[in-house]
Formats: sequence, C-alpha cells, structure tokens
Amino acid sequence: MKINDFGVLYIVATPIGNLQDMTFRAVEILQSVDVIAAEDTRHSMPLLQHYAIKTPVISLHEHNERERAAQMLERLTKGESIALISDAGTPLISDPGYFFVREARNKGIHVVPIPGSCAAIAALSAAGLPTDKFIFEGFLSSKSKQRKDSLKALLNESRTMIFYESPHRILDLLHDMQDVLGGERILVIARELTKKFETIREGTTHELIEWVKSDENQQRGEIVVLLQGLKQAAAPEEGLEEVKKILPILLESLPLKQAVDITTKITGYRKNEVYELALKLKHD
Repeated sequence: MKINDFGVLYIVATPIGNLQDMTFRAVEILQSVDVIAAEDTRHSMPLLQHYAIKTPVISLHEHNERERAAQMLERLTKGESIALISDAGTPLISDPGYFFVREARNKGIHVVPIPGSCAAIAALSAAGLPTDKFIFEGFLSSKSKQRKDSLKALLNESRTMIFYESPHRILDLLHDMQDVLGGERILVIARELTKKFETIREGTTHELIEWVKSDENQQRGEIVVLLQGLKQAAAPEEGLEEVKKILPILLESLPLKQAVDITTKITGYRKNEVYELALKLKHD
C-alpha cells in the first residue's frame, strides 16, 4: 500500500536452493512490480522463468549499487514500484542493497519486506545449538591474520555465532578457529541447505577439520558455520588472582601461547579467559 505518491520498494526473499521454497506472495509481487532489481540477472532468470515472471529485470550489485540506486530512486519517486532480489535468500544479508534501502527510506519511500528463505536462520533452526541469543558475523576476512583477529574478539562470546564461508576457504577458517579457540569448541557445518546434497554436521573443531579434509564434497557449495558460544561459568575468584600472579611472569620470557598453556595447567583456570588476559597484558 502506498503512503504517498511514490512507488513501493519491495525487499523480496528468494529460495536458497529449492525452488519450491518460493512464497506465493513473492511470486505475486515480482509479477506486479514495474521492474526487478537483481544482484545477477543471469542467475535470477531461471527462477523468474520457472514462475512465469516476465517483469523487466535490471542489475543492482556491489559494483554499481550507488549509480543504479540513483536511477531506481528516481523511478520510485515517479510512482513506479520496484522489487529487490539477491542471488539467493533474503536481500542485504551479506548481499548488496543496504545503500539503496537506506536512501529509499531517507526519501520517504515505503519499503516493504517480503520474507522467506535465509541461510543463516535455516541453519540455526536445525543446528541444535542455543537459539535464544545469537549473532551473525557473515563472511570473515579472506586473510588469515584479520580472520584470527575477528575470532579473538569473539573468544568470550556466549551467544551462538553464525558465519558464512566459501568452499575454497572452509578449511582455512576451521584451522584458524582451532588455533584461536582450541580444538574442542563445538561447531556445526550446514552445507547446501535445501539442495540435493544438504549436509548438517556437528563436532569439535578438530573433528570437523578431519571430516572436511577426508571428503572433498564437503568443500563444495554454500556453507554456513555455526559456533557454540562460550559457557559463562566463571572460575573462582582466587583462581583468577593466581592467574594474575603467574601469567605476567611467564610472559616475560615465553611466547604468549606457551605462557597461556602453562598458566592454564597450573591454575586450572578457563583457557579462553587466560588467553584474553594475556592479550591485554601484551597490549598494555
């Protein structure tokens, strides 16, 4: 429904694999708007043809979003309605469109979500990890150092964490998780959701590294990685005081990882918290 003389911008979720996951409302909207702004027109055509959607399609992706958004906003202010879709799932979730939607709202254009598939939420719903609180981190950096820095910032995160990863980097991500978080943290890998070879596998970091290495099929397709949050059962206060006495001494003559390992063995204190304290001491 229009709230002024402007057109409406619809944010339309599309299937992440199985075409039958398309909603009736999404089909109706895509058939009725003046134009569809698609992340990749070639990728979207099979879906549109499957549902006999003959609406004109124009590209809007990360490389042309600002230029194309200006054109689309002009059409919206003249009363045309537009549907924004991504290659798969809900637009803007690790996909382009944020700038376009923000500018549309700033101009007073009515923005309407047409909900549907989202790989992150689909994976979370079936992972068997806590769902009451979670955070979405999307794709981490393709560079190991930046990726590890991001993981270190999440060392004490108690919520379930959700990541996207490309198939050619999945082992790199898992190895970095093992280096930063240890080999015993619980992970779930959800791959090719809703598709023929859908796989959802739970295990420790170490177990999943070995599994992915042993089966090249697990290094293909679309991948969601879910990480169990750190349980917040704090160690006794006297244990922390002991850590604060021992750790600085060891850091004077030993590498950080070795100092953390020895302190953890002596005190029995939680390794992740010892590691975080060591990082702060090094920084200071």
